Amino acid sequence: MPGKHQHFQEPEVGCCGKYFLFSFNIVFWVLGALFLAIGLWAWGEKGVLSNISALTDLGGLDPVWLFVVVGGVMSVLGFAGCIGALRENTFLLKFFSVFLGLIFFLELTTGILAFVFKDWIRDQLNLFINNNVKAYRDDIDLQNLIDFAQEYWSCCGARGPNDWNLNIYFNCTDLNPSRERCGVPFSCCVRDPAEDVLNTQCGYDIRLKLELEQQGSIHTKGCVGQFEKWLQDNLIIVAGVFVGIALLQIFGICLAQNLVSDIKAVKANWNKQNFENHWLRPTILEVLSAVGLNRANLPPGPDPAS
Repeated sequence: MPGKHQHFQEPEVGCCGKYFLFSFNIVFWVLGALFLAIGLWAWGEKGVLSNISALTDLGGLDPVWLFVVVGGVMSVLGFAGCIGALRENTFLLKFFSVFLGLIFFLELTTGILAFVFKDWIRDQLNLFINNNVKAYRDDIDLQNLIDFAQEYWSCCGARGPNDWNLNIYFNCTDLNPSRERCGVPFSCCVRDPAEDVLNTQCGYDIRLKLELEQQGSIHTKGCVGQFEKWLQDNLIIVAGVFVGIALLQIFGICLAQNLVSDIKAVKANWNKQNFENHWLRPTILEVLSAVGLNRANLPPGPDPAS
């Protein structure tokens, strides 16, 4: 309308999204660094850092790997998201989005494959547990992890107590001089609520007895079956946790991509203004001067040098 001027709002980076992404990732960065520090400290206490070959000598899983890998991934993601948001660095924000998207894709693929190939996953889990049973006494962290799993799920071995024949200290061969021969770890034992002191020798010689006699003293079900039962009983909770993590990842990706779009829009607008101020306006002035108009007669406008 005449006499009225329309003002168009210039693009800008949203502060809420920027600082929310920054705050969210700085927490991940700190937690990741803490996990990584705990893992490296544990390896230092076990002498792994001074003897790297010890990482491959262990036949089973070293639980410290979980702290190192999870801590490393969280640190990298937290750093990229935190610094990328704070400094409005599109490269770090794109790296954050792609890395987080890759993790989400791997999680989704793993879940689908686990559902489709359930029998194969069960066999691999049996093999994995038995490999760790063999290395039970080789690493204190692995030993504590196995004891925790057997106590929590009230199980013993992958398929049952006889899986402990795979361990050189618990097998029933005549050549085994160990006092733990034909036994199981204390974590397989059925705990007596009246006991105040943990009996770590409760599994000695237990597999010399008949199976019916064992049932009152130790857990006779395998950990694979008990784990599957636990998943079925807590399916809603487990699914809810995974869906929550997935939504959090998708939200982080969308937030980072939105911030990248805002930064690109601001840069494009700045480049446009810079081009107009430094090239278009001087050219117009030169044309007007050529036809005899004075610069003073022009309406006021932005300073080309600004």
